[in-house]
Amino acid sequence: MESKCSVNFKEGIAKIELSGKLDATNSPGLQAELQKLIGQTVARLVLFAKDLTYISSAGLRVIIFAKQKIGVNAQVYLIGAQETVLNVIKMSGLDNFMVIQDSYEE
Repeated sequence: MESKCSVNFKEGIAKIELSGKLDATNSPGLQAELQKLIGQTVARLVLFAKDLTYISSAGLRVIIFAKQKIGVNAQVYLIGAQETVLNVIKMSGLDNFMVIQDSYEE
């Protein structure tokens, strides 16, 4: 599966589609896209991770960056994560500030 990351921002909600792997090779591109949101009013960061098969520490850093620099007060959602990705999120402690769900309704 090809690794892809895309960001769509509309009406205070940043929807981030993740597929394949989020690692050192593609996390800088995602971070660059997320940096465009700095200064915007972001109420929610929604990470769609159904097709994400792997996340490395570099990918975790991008999520931390997004929370700290873009949406300090934003709710962060992790949607549809596979067990392997979910385990990494939980081991890193990021699940403490995330809403983890199987699906997302606005």
